Amino acid sequence: MTKREVVQTVLDGRVPPYVPWHISLALEAREKMREYYRQDDLEQAMGNHLLHYGDPIGYMKSLDNHRVADHFGVIWNRSVDKDIGVVEHYQLDSPTLRGYQFPDPDDHRFYEELRRTDPASADKFPVYQIGFSLFERAWTLRGMEQLYMDMIDDPAFVHRLLGAIADFNIEVVSRVCDWGVDAVYFGDDWGAQQGLLMGPSLWYEFIYPQIKRMYRAVTSRGRYVFIHSCGDVDELFDSLIEAGLTCFNPFQPEVMDVFSLLEAYRGRLCFHGGLSTQQTLPYGTAEDVVCAVNALLEAGSRGGYIFSPAHAVEGDVSAENLAAMMETITGQQG
Repeated sequence: MTKREVVQTVLDGRVPPYVPWHISLALEAREKMREYYRQDDLEQAMGNHLLHYGDPIGYMKSLDNHRVADHFGVIWNRSVDKDIGVVEHYQLDSPTLRGYQFPDPDDHRFYEELRRTDPASADKFPVYQIGFSLFERAWTLRGMEQLYMDMIDDPAFVHRLLGAIADFNIEVVSRVCDWGVDAVYFGDDWGAQQGLLMGPSLWYEFIYPQIKRMYRAVTSRGRYVFIHSCGDVDELFDSLIEAGLTCFNPFQPEVMDVFSLLEAYRGRLCFHGGLSTQQTLPYGTAEDVVCAVNALLEAGSRGGYIFSPAHAVEGDVSAENLAAMMETITGQQG
């Protein structure tokens, strides 16, 4: 079976020949692994099963002094956080969209990679990422504290803002599905270490209606829906499945009982993640990493699971622990 077929087997609720995997590395971790393996092509060394298109944050234009502007016009400072950055300038100073111009969904940057390759012919499973897809896009435009206040003081504006963001995403979805991707991956953090950031009532009032629209745009075209949301959000799983979700990431063991959830949702929801990036990878020994990886592979061998660390691996993880993880997952295939 190709890597693409193995992933499809898992997403369709069947038992795979082995547990597929996908590992993402932040900049510092990537440099460590290049040095460890003494090669620049880390994709070959890692053997990932997903082929990512799109951008997990936003298409950036370099400005000056470690500053970049995303395609929504938001300015980010990357002098400290070099992977994502910190918002330096919000676009919406008041609760109105008057005068603000949304990006053009036909912007060539969104589809350049797809034009250069044929996703349908890839050995890997092609996924198009729409990062900061709703709530995160809204707060980067308006400011997080201000957006929370708007939910109470001016809910009509919040509905307009989120609806407009969803409209833009749906336009992009309609285009990328024509290019042959198998899934669309929406990134949008809703959770903290204990529960939802805005609480369930506000999530269902503002986020869920747009979620259903965006997921329907994907499922109606016969594609799978992947999402990423950090934090303790498992109370939403049944509603997300009803909306059309196929695969959930990052599946954090610090805030979820990953093994019981795998059993409870097997056949209804696939999980992608599960290896601790808060404890095991940065602070455990190589032996700890091997034990944790093997436990996840054993649980995932019955289906419904794509192995991954619970987030992009940061620079606080040693090369030895990263190598122990990679060698354990690749060892499944003998």
